[in-house]
Amino acid sequence: MSTSTIHDIGYRHYEGRRSGRGYVLRSLYVHNLRAAWGLGRPARAKVMPFLLAAIMLLPAAGSVAAFAFTGEEEALIPYSSYAVTLSVIISIFLATQAPVLASREIRFQVVPLYFSRPVGHLDFVLAKLGALATAAFALTAVPVSVLYFGGLVAKAPDSSQHLLDYLAGLVGCGLFALVLSAIAMPVAAFTPRRGLGVAAVIAVFMISTTVVAIVQEIAEARTNFTLQGWAGLFAPFNLVDIVQVRLLGAESSSAGVPSGTAAGLIALAICAALVAGSVAVLYRRFRKAGLS
Repeated sequence: MSTSTIHDIGYRHYEGRRSGRGYVLRSLYVHNLRAAWGLGRPARAKVMPFLLAAIMLLPAAGSVAAFAFTGEEEALIPYSSYAVTLSVIISIFLATQAPVLASREIRFQVVPLYFSRPVGHLDFVLAKLGALATAAFALTAVPVSVLYFGGLVAKAPDSSQHLLDYLAGLVGCGLFALVLSAIAMPVAAFTPRRGLGVAAVIAVFMISTTVVAIVQEIAEARTNFTLQGWAGLFAPFNLVDIVQVRLLGAESSSAGVPSGTAAGLIALAICAALVAGSVAVLYRRFRKAGLS
């Protein structure tokens, strides 16, 4: 007959430093930002984001080289036009990386493990959305910075105006990153399979852009320039471009932009509504996944 003994080792309270909510939020943000670039993951996870980042840099490097060779200021791509010009590359980046951040934990049913610790649902959402937006901002801001500093090295005229345009371009890059990430994350969160998530995000960007382009072409053919401009509110890249043109004084990169500062304020309000709506949808999605 076996005997057993109960050892009373006592309960010891944790007396170490409690890092608090800020530390948890920062840790989640850094973890997701690294995941967006494939850092800390197998080598194949790094191929796509860094390949797309290299492709994003090529036009900027070529533009600076052309400016240095010809001395023509028009050879430099306008800072505010860079994201619109390379919208396909940005869409592919968000389509491939949004499922990594939004649906991987849902697919493997590990979301409840996060919330078994003192991690708030809102903090979880903000960390993921902020990480993807930061990755998208880096994707666009680095080439724009190459354009600016390359122009300085090549002695571009009127450097003070270039600085103002560069700063406005960075603001535009941040707005592009935030709005596009706010669209991509909820779409990816509701498609747990990564392949479907990639296809769904690309479809949302491409279909909206194509439909708006068709409407604008028809409106232009009928000389209805008012409709042509306001139709841009329904395509994410055109939407942000309206804000850049009407509120930041940038050059238009779209087929048509509605006139007046009010158009820029309306477009900015829609951008804010998209981000707030994205946070609300993601909050509900991850909260439901955490209870399952």
